[in-house]
Amino acid sequence: MSKVVLDVSMSLDGFTAGPNVRDDEPMGDGGERLHEWMGTDARVFEEVNARVGATVIGRRTFDLGLRPWGGTPWPGVPSFVVTHRTREDLLGDNGGTFAFGGLEAAVRRAKAAAGDKDVLVMGTDVAGQVLAAGLLDEVHLHLAPVVLGQGTGLFGGHLGELIPQGEPVAGAATHLRFRVRRAAGPGE
Repeated sequence: MSKVVLDVSMSLDGFTAGPNVRDDEPMGDGGERLHEWMGTDARVFEEVNARVGATVIGRRTFDLGLRPWGGTPWPGVPSFVVTHRTREDLLGDNGGTFAFGGLEAAVRRAKAAAGDKDVLVMGTDVAGQVLAAGLLDEVHLHLAPVVLGQGTGLFGGHLGELIPQGEPVAGAATHLRFRVRRAAGPGE
């Protein structure tokens, strides 16, 4: 069964993008430095790519990413955009389809589309929403040896508790995995 996973690179001072995020700099000023590990820590990057079966994307991330991605973030992989501004499905130039709708429907549809692979969450605002809704299973954090000074923080102020999983993997970044602790339901 697929898991809903936030797989994100972050600076040592807690930012997932640099300041001044805009169309011509979707990662903000200096934010691309957060992804430099991908060229060096090839095994970790290949594991991320092998796991993705679908994505759940925030609307702002979609708007900023469509041009640089040339379609969906992973060619041929369905992406579900969380938005109040719905529209018809969009076929990306790389064979993947974007579908637009609300949070719960996006996660449900993404899990069905992913099969036995994972659903990757993209965008800090939607990551916070998925966490707050109790729909996030894991966080895979790539801690880059970069200090940005300012930028976009993670989870948009939503609270949660993470439980470390496995050993950290050191490389060009430090790769950490966490399971999201779920609140106990009635009778548990």
